[in-house]
Amino acid sequence: MGLKIVSVVGARPQFIKASPVSKALRKKHKEFLVHTGQHYDENMSRLFFQEMNIPEPDVNLEIGSGSHAQQTGQMMIGLEKILQQQNADFVLVYGDTNSTLAASVTASKLGIPVAHVEAGLRSFNRAMPEEVNRVLTDKISNVLFCPTQISVDHLRNEGITSNVFLIGDVMYDAVQQFKKIAGQKSEIFSILNLEPKDYVLVTCHRAENTNDPARMQNIVGALAESAKKVVFPVHPRTVGFLQKYDFWKKLTAMEHIKIIEPVGYLDMIQLEQHAEKIVTDSGGVQKEAYFFGVPCITMRDETEWIETVQDGWNLLTGASKEKIVQAINTFSPVTEQKQHYGKGNAGELIAQILDDKYDH
Repeated sequence: MGLKIVSVVGARPQFIKASPVSKALRKKHKEFLVHTGQHYDENMSRLFFQEMNIPEPDVNLEIGSGSHAQQTGQMMIGLEKILQQQNADFVLVYGDTNSTLAASVTASKLGIPVAHVEAGLRSFNRAMPEEVNRVLTDKISNVLFCPTQISVDHLRNEGITSNVFLIGDVMYDAVQQFKKIAGQKSEIFSILNLEPKDYVLVTCHRAENTNDPARMQNIVGALAESAKKVVFPVHPRTVGFLQKYDFWKKLTAMEHIKIIEPVGYLDMIQLEQHAEKIVTDSGGVQKEAYFFGVPCITMRDETEWIETVQDGWNLLTGASKEKIVQAINTFSPVTEQKQHYGKGNAGELIAQILDDKYDH
């Protein structure tokens, strides 16, 4: 018979995570896909959905940016109407965005069970809005789909043990699904005149870095001093801060630093898998670096993806200029990678578990 599932996403990375799950769900269940519009992204044109073979959202709430309270409140108002109309058996949420929190709280108050994909992740830094979102979502979720054994352990330490399933990482599913398409369709290497393993890929967007002039000064200084060619897709928000702090001219004047606009997912995974090293503050990029066997330097003081650090493939430098420069020039993992993130079938397992345990 199948379940009626409302899936809620709010940003492009969540659509990519949802892709393998939606594909699997729709074989067994009826899915209604809601885009809150939390992040406006011009890369998410109709072509994005066609190229990636991702289902287009059934509805876009078009909430847009605002303070955390404004955004979350407006989403809850919009989602409440949809959930009342859809008569869902489950609401499925991903990760740690405001969209995730809004959907889980709204569903919970309406008495609709919540299933959380990427449950149990912890940075243990409550100053991160994402950490608050994920902790609260886990507390009120009825079914928790964990990507790693460490995330299962975190939930157990918090007293959450029932309806917890270790399924692997849906991002690993997505990378397996899309890396071949990226190799066929991406032209980023010819556009940027790059050679594999000839550059360091950099991303920087997290508020703890971009909102702090001292940290940004260190990061820009490290990139300026690095001996390697740097490819840096810069988010418009980051450009704004770099200009405000008067670092933009310095960065763009450096011959070895290639500043480019943000790229689509297929171009990004091409750049990631062929980089010599990756320097980032993004959770997703840390993980993709690990999937591709590329050494990762993380400009944060902690990470949710602790197994990448424990395995010696991810180095936490914070925003220390000296540590970043040294890592770019010398960091070289010596250990074997492990199979922390499943077998690329997390989406299938989610659909199967919902079918076996909850479709009565």
